[in-house]
Amino acid sequence: MSVVTLEQVAKNFSGRLLQPADPGYDDARRVHNGLIDKRPALIARCQTTTDVADAVKLARAQNLEVSVRGGGHNVGGRAAIDGGLMIDLAPMKGIYVDPHGRTARAQGGVLWKELNRETQAHGLATTGGVVGSTGIAGLTLGGGLGWLMPKFGLALDNLRSAELVLADGRVVTASTDELPDLFWAIRGGGGNFGIATSLEYHLHGVGPIITGGLVAHPIAKAFDVLRFFRDACAKATDDMMLAAGLITAHDGSGAKLVGVLIAHVGALADGERAAKPFKTYGPPVMDAMGPIPYTEQNGLLDAAFPKGALNYWKARYLADLSDDAIRTLVAGYESCGSPMSQIVLEHLHGAATRVPLNQTACTLRVPGFNAVIISQWADPAGTEKGIGWCRDVYTSLEPHFGKTRYLNYLGEDEAADAAAENYGPNYPRLRELKAKYDPENFFHHNVNITPMKK
Repeated sequence: MSVVTLEQVAKNFSGRLLQPADPGYDDARRVHNGLIDKRPALIARCQTTTDVADAVKLARAQNLEVSVRGGGHNVGGRAAIDGGLMIDLAPMKGIYVDPHGRTARAQGGVLWKELNRETQAHGLATTGGVVGSTGIAGLTLGGGLGWLMPKFGLALDNLRSAELVLADGRVVTASTDELPDLFWAIRGGGGNFGIATSLEYHLHGVGPIITGGLVAHPIAKAFDVLRFFRDACAKATDDMMLAAGLITAHDGSGAKLVGVLIAHVGALADGERAAKPFKTYGPPVMDAMGPIPYTEQNGLLDAAFPKGALNYWKARYLADLSDDAIRTLVAGYESCGSPMSQIVLEHLHGAATRVPLNQTACTLRVPGFNAVIISQWADPAGTEKGIGWCRDVYTSLEPHFGKTRYLNYLGEDEAADAAAENYGPNYPRLRELKAKYDPENFFHHNVNITPMKK
């Protein structure tokens, strides 16, 4: 490879190349999690696929470590890097919806709330993040939990194709017809195989009005409410996604609550019947469950995750949401000192769990409950306490752990040995494909899949 310099790349670069002294650098380097404070040597704010390819070639020529930013929402802060090159796709916001073919193509900097706004103009949607400010690329390549997954599968199950910039700077398309082995790998392989500059999705008829929202009860009733939630999950149809959360009221009272959320995407009459047990059980002290625009459902949790808040998360599948596990979760939240923190239970069932394990790289196919301990605070002085609380609750849950983890929730301090455990039987094939498409492990600032040695 010929020597590529910053000056050469800058001549034709459509976006901006930011160095530490440049205006806009500090804003561009910051990701959603305020706990992450990294300073790249260079930020390539890309406008086009060719910009991304040129940034990759520059990094290789200058021997720079690389991170890739799409939405910048990953809690581990993998979008940022110290001393290397941050390839920033945030300016790449193009979206094209084909309502007749029921497909959408969007660039790698698009957020779920942006994609949903465009697809919902046609009464269409695809499985996306439960938080609207999440980026489409990272969420999809790492799995893609969302409100529609019981009905339509994970986000990656709805991926038709992806345009990728590979480690050598080549631009390729991966699909079932083109480079099908690469397409298999990126559906769950995260950012290990290339940079997704655009993604094409299957769309489905959804909304624009669905049955959704939440109900809430005092934490004193949390044990009974979570048992009720567990039993409701066992009977849930593919039309309904369910989640529960131990939260603090947003009215300034400091009252701890237990909430149950649903998203029912079938007929509204069916949704009303499905919601009735949640609205009558207890009864709740807050009832905000009923007909709701799908775009609002997708943004229900956004205010609880403000950009710049300090975050430290741990997550694990539970072998079962047993009574003892519920008691442990409730006791853990009762000890929480920050009103911004939460413990969330995401239930997986339906279409997302019926995909054969070897059909994609993703192994998140087990029906059950994903427990997410979300420690969040605003004052840096609370960092030690915030991290300690999260780790303590996680440790207390260990007797209830299952074998599965969601890679998109792995923290910065958890990724080193996570790949082999989480990919399980798919890991050897992933290592072979890593050796084929990224033999030098250029893309390693991630939950890393190491290339198979020849």
